[in-house]
Amino acid sequence: MLKSASVKVLCSTSVRMALMESQNTVSQIRNFAIIAHIDHGKSTLADRLLEMTGTVTRRQMREQFLDSMDLERERGITIKLKAVRMRYGLGGKSYQLNMIDTPGHVDFGYEVSRSLAACEGAVLVIDATQGIQAQTVANVYKALEQRLKVITFINKVDLVQAEPDRVAKEVEDTFGFKREDIFFGSAKTGYGVAGFLEALVSRLPAPGFKTMTDDASSRALIFDSVYDEHLGALAFIRVFDGSFSVSDNLIFLSNSFGAPCLELGIFSPQREKVKRLDHGEVGYVATGVKDLRKIRTGDTITKVRSDGGQAASNVEPLPGYREPKPMVYLGFYPMDGGDFLKLRTALEKVYLTDSSITFEPESSKALGNGFRCGFLGLLHADIIHERLEREYSLDLITTFPSVPYVLEREKGEKVLINSVSNLPDLYGQQKISEPWLSVSVFVPGSYLGSIMALCQEYRGVLIDTEYFGSSVRVNYEMPLSEMLYDFYDRLKSATSGYASLDYEFLEFRLAEVCRLDILVAGEPVDPLSQIVIRGKAQVLGKNIVVKLKDLLPRQQFTVAIQAAIGGKIIAREDIPAMRKNVLAKMSGGHRERKDKLLEKQKRGKERLRRFGKVDIPKEVFTKLLKVN
Repeated sequence: MLKSASVKVLCSTSVRMALMESQNTVSQIRNFAIIAHIDHGKSTLADRLLEMTGTVTRRQMREQFLDSMDLERERGITIKLKAVRMRYGLGGKSYQLNMIDTPGHVDFGYEVSRSLAACEGAVLVIDATQGIQAQTVANVYKALEQRLKVITFINKVDLVQAEPDRVAKEVEDTFGFKREDIFFGSAKTGYGVAGFLEALVSRLPAPGFKTMTDDASSRALIFDSVYDEHLGALAFIRVFDGSFSVSDNLIFLSNSFGAPCLELGIFSPQREKVKRLDHGEVGYVATGVKDLRKIRTGDTITKVRSDGGQAASNVEPLPGYREPKPMVYLGFYPMDGGDFLKLRTALEKVYLTDSSITFEPESSKALGNGFRCGFLGLLHADIIHERLEREYSLDLITTFPSVPYVLEREKGEKVLINSVSNLPDLYGQQKISEPWLSVSVFVPGSYLGSIMALCQEYRGVLIDTEYFGSSVRVNYEMPLSEMLYDFYDRLKSATSGYASLDYEFLEFRLAEVCRLDILVAGEPVDPLSQIVIRGKAQVLGKNIVVKLKDLLPRQQFTVAIQAAIGGKIIAREDIPAMRKNVLAKMSGGHRERKDKLLEKQKRGKERLRRFGKVDIPKEVFTKLLKVN
């Protein structure tokens, strides 16, 4: 009895010692994401932090170090979030800093959400020459909703046109942040970054500690995933409870899928293997799973109990976030029909690095076989399109962009319509809803009138206006379909480039839409068909037929180009026939003989007009879609 009691005391003592050691380690961890409006200097600040913590040497350092894709470096934007672990010594202690560099463009707002879900703090970067912008406000609200501690770094104070005091006052008034949590510096030169680095340790909170009762209580949040040719799907995780070790048997709670833990690691910034990831740490786990669809972003990982049983039934999934839904759809078709399988393989590989895209096969009489692809926005679609052409040597044709519609049938059944081919013939007798957005435009006050006139032209509904010093934020509700083409370009033109835009999905609302078909020589051209607002169909149809008239090659007969809604023609242009002088070879002859030849030519052209078909070159689609 005495022996068993002493063993029990010894075990409890060792548990307490391990618990104290874990608490001490957790207190020296800082998890934070860098958030900002596009081009305010997030990636540059990340470079300085990597350099000053010794994570990357001066010899290895290059601009936008964490941006690995060529497109990111060329465009100067972050497309994919990046996680990295840094070590920093302060006050005789070594701190573990887990940083996530996030994108700044509104299309990639979902990347910001998943990053913030894995952190306790956020670093807000603001350009001292521009001040608060649309994405600044949106990202701060996301961080505050997650109850994160936010500290601000006002960047580019070394520039002549910088106004750091004015921007700091705007930050205080807008978000209610304390002046002591606002820092000034230049990420490019390194000025002020050393003091800011110390503030990261002293002001950001450490992960909260929770005592574990059994192995099955260990939980980790998947905030991203990529594909590795050798290891399969890699899940980027933040451990919230317990710990994970190599050889653990893991369970993904969303689908109860089980898999062994083959490898654990961290990013420093390259992948580095570790034997264990403890509470509060950020890293990756490799399971050997080849299907990335089984590794869902936002899912919770737990592990099988040490006694071999399944995960405890009382393990609650970590609060994640909603999966992003595609808001823009385009058709991708290869210029060479023989590249269809190559395009399929390329899309599958791109999906392994960006699980937010969707694609399904579709076919067209004019373009052959292709894919209907869904994206988060137009920039997202442009990035994927360029990646497919660059990385996989594909020459692609894209159709007109469209938005998803919801068709409500008589019995209340709702069907998502993401292509004009899915629109039923009797759609006029059913309710159709279109997506609406909550849109915020930040602009200097002097441009307020121009913005309001522009938004009203695009069916915008004014909600309110908010003033931030000399700037104003105009909040509108606007249909997504109105923003697909030239809204952003006109917004920049109307404000001399000063406006910034942020938006998020609001809801689906009833809309009066119709199917607009383009007919060439009486035959509908599928790639040019669209779902449009009925009130704007005639103007849009007229623009397309006029541009198509200039692009189509002339034929031996007159070709009619028409825009139609159902059986009603709403716009028409004619391409005149090519003229052939059948009398050129005649050096003389009677007038009756000449008239006979001309009459024969006329009958031939009439027959061609009745039975002839126009073969539209694929290059015409490319040019037309680029114009539009």
